[in-house]
Amino acid sequence: MHAEARSDRMKAVAAHPLAELLDCPPEVGDLLNGAAACIDFDTGDNVFRQCEKCKGLYVVVSGLFLRKAERFQMRLTLGPARPGDLVELAAALGDGHHTYTLCAQSPGSLLLLPIEALKPIFQNYPPLRMRLLGELAREVSRAYLSCAMTRTMPVRRRSGGPERANAET
Repeated sequence: MHAEARSDRMKAVAAHPLAELLDCPPEVGDLLNGAAACIDFDTGDNVFRQCEKCKGLYVVVSGLFLRKAERFQMRLTLGPARPGDLVELAAALGDGHHTYTLCAQSPGSLLLLPIEALKPIFQNYPPLRMRLLGELAREVSRAYLSCAMTRTMPVRRRSGGPERANAET
């Protein structure tokens, strides 16, 4: 039963198809298509670095890319980005700075939807931004559930031992 509940939670936060997320009226689609650029990368190339200004929303077209970050003076591998994945929703929808570094693990290409084109589209067609924000929320939930299932998430413990914990309750 426990495994079934976990499976149901993962289904609830599963990524939505890219076509569904980017579904918009033809005039908005034309603007997105006109602004999109395909960029090729070789193995070892950095697409962007953590804390750099975000150039836009990326979609992996081909190849394998790796997300890496530095947090609290520790280097972390956040996981792969594969064809069809939207990359760095948080930066494109948030403060405009990358939250991690993206590096090519194999030759590949990304589709870039420039931030300069996205901002007016978000203003004129808010449902697109809302769908992308929903996908960002699902992405965060997937990461949380993945960590919880593998028990790699640190557990916050109170100092002072069991005596202190009993005294606080």
